[in-house]
Amino acid sequence: MKKEDVGIVSTGVYIPDEWMTSTDIAEQSGIPVEIIEEKMGILKKTLPGSDDHTCQMGIYAARKALEKGNIDPKDIDLVIYIGEEHKEYPLWTAGIMLQREVGATNAWAFDVALRCGTTIMAMKVAKDMMLADPSIQTVLLAGGYRNVDFIDYINPRTRFMYNLAAGGGAVILQKGYHSNILLDSHIITDGSFSEDVVVAAGGTKNPISREAIEKRLNYLDVLDPEGMKQRLEEKSMKNFIEVIRRSLQKSGYDQKDIDYLGILHMKKSAHDYVLRELGLTDEQSIYLNKFGHIGQIDQILSMELALEQGKIKDGDVVVLVSAGIGYAWGANTIRWGKASQEV
Repeated sequence: MKKEDVGIVSTGVYIPDEWMTSTDIAEQSGIPVEIIEEKMGILKKTLPGSDDHTCQMGIYAARKALEKGNIDPKDIDLVIYIGEEHKEYPLWTAGIMLQREVGATNAWAFDVALRCGTTIMAMKVAKDMMLADPSIQTVLLAGGYRNVDFIDYINPRTRFMYNLAAGGGAVILQKGYHSNILLDSHIITDGSFSEDVVVAAGGTKNPISREAIEKRLNYLDVLDPEGMKQRLEEKSMKNFIEVIRRSLQKSGYDQKDIDYLGILHMKKSAHDYVLRELGLTDEQSIYLNKFGHIGQIDQILSMELALEQGKIKDGDVVVLVSAGIGYAWGANTIRWGKASQEV
């Protein structure tokens, strides 16, 4: 163990009570239910209830993480909001309300965003800040996700996003905590995708209007579907595997050392491809086909499910991996369990 170890004290996940089934998606989209279930890999997915606002779901998850970790909120030094920009108010620092609601009165707070790569990126940012600043010992990362609100099921250009769902997640990191040690990360971003997937109306380029709503420009859309497809085929899986291998390498490991892969929900063929490329079995990951894609919360959910199912044990090398619209790919390596020796 090292004095500068940064470990995961606890996590928390909030899952709404409402769901959308594969049959529901098939009815709204006109796509056969077999395609929804077998190719898209969606049996059902979470939907937000009337009180499941974005930051609020992060608050629910944060309270669970605090209770699980037996952490006094007053001992938190920093709160990082890892939820989506689509939240209770359009111009608003959600992390400050989250700080207040969990009672982190001695902390300061800010928001970060990298779409579905936010949690991976924020864990790296938190660790780097903790090692650089002696005053930061304990960090709460928490937020919610409900970009399902932007899905137009009659737009075939966005069918790869029909899995978007809703929920909240939280992670508590602590410096000098010699268990579940967060090792190194690797992130790749590529600006050639930066305007491929957007909500076209509602920003300064195209303010929201009655006409924009009538044209359904207030939903997610793909502006250059053919160009995006070509670029993704060339780069996406390559970069996905690359960030995993680089994170492991920087942490002193190789892909053969992976015991568990916490991966976001994606179509089944892509999920299986990643496992094959890394030499992993189905038992070394969890396919989130009963939850959908809860954005940057997927990795936290995957870890919690794996611990419940006994797929993560002390001494295991755990890799969390993400890909976010924009495009961003990121991975963190974690050595699970208690550190075995003094360094």
